[in-house]
Amino acid sequence: MYKDDFVRRLENPDGDRRASRSLHIDIPLLLILVATCLGGLFVLYSASGQSMFYIKRQATFMLLGFVGMLVVAQFPVRFWERWAPVLYAIGLVSLVAVLYVGVGAKGAQRWLDLGVTRFQPSELMKVAVPMMISAYLGKRLIPPSFKHVFFTLMMILIPVFLIVNQPDLGTALLIFAAGFFVVFLAGLGKRYLVSAFVLAMAAIPSLWFFVMRDYQKQRVLTLLSPEDDKLGAGWNIIQSTTAIGSGGWSGKGWTLGTQSQLNFLPESHTDFIIAVLAEEFGLVGVLTLCFVYCLLIGRCIMIAIGSQSQFGRLLAGSISLTFFIYVFVNMSMVSGILPVVGVPLPLISYGGTSVLTLFLGFGILMAISTEPKRIRMDL
Repeated sequence: MYKDDFVRRLENPDGDRRASRSLHIDIPLLLILVATCLGGLFVLYSASGQSMFYIKRQATFMLLGFVGMLVVAQFPVRFWERWAPVLYAIGLVSLVAVLYVGVGAKGAQRWLDLGVTRFQPSELMKVAVPMMISAYLGKRLIPPSFKHVFFTLMMILIPVFLIVNQPDLGTALLIFAAGFFVVFLAGLGKRYLVSAFVLAMAAIPSLWFFVMRDYQKQRVLTLLSPEDDKLGAGWNIIQSTTAIGSGGWSGKGWTLGTQSQLNFLPESHTDFIIAVLAEEFGLVGVLTLCFVYCLLIGRCIMIAIGSQSQFGRLLAGSISLTFFIYVFVNMSMVSGILPVVGVPLPLISYGGTSVLTLFLGFGILMAISTEPKRIRMDL
């Protein structure tokens, strides 16, 4: 039996009516997001070759994201807990549809053509998977039993398997991490963690020989020795590390980076945008961005700690840790620490679906942050 079983809401009809008339907005989170997005547009202008086309599109997606975030935040947390299975089911159906009627690009089939735009279902699952796992475990005693751990792993692995077949190994690993974080935060025992680590190590050979495509294997080999193919597979990482190193302490100045402006740096406005930032603003610029990210992640963790429900704590904690993973993986792959897996830098890289997905998660965080406070009766 848990304390949550002895929790009741504070009876305050007038206060409840006032709360219902006000917007559910977490001001600190909102201000940090506005600052991050404005900084992202500033960097994107240079990274895209001073293209107003990308700026207008990204600003439009960000505006839509902010509106969507505020709308999502107005729904109570119990609404998202109740509708998590529906959102998860829609995501699964969409992933299956991608395999049969999906739109391909650059050798991957990851999108559904909706007429006016393209939709990437794997982005939806970044939120749907942790939400579903949080809803499932939120109604059960924690730490979870073996049966519940097994069921949650199945809920995670089914969409991961579908996404791997697109193929999109990077996104699949991120979604697995998002779901696993929920199970971990629910109090996963040490024996489960040790067993998971052993199984992961044992699965690496199978992953290499039976799951990874040739180009994915090449990325790993390139990480170990990019100089072996300087003009081919090693080009991206060599150019990105060159751009980062040439920035020095304070950088070359806005729009004055040679690697990006002379088109030596590939995908400079998407996956490798941090290299543009490092070249033009130096270590100072990178540390400033890291500081803003720390503020953002710190605020998200505070929301998780202050959540009034088990579902809210698990979901907010997972969103916070997953956002950190996005940042860590992107910066690591651009600097040559991890293989290139195609993970954009959150709120900085150009990309519509990823921006909207991020703001969906932040909207849920705001809903969790503005939950009505409850009186706890400790026994």
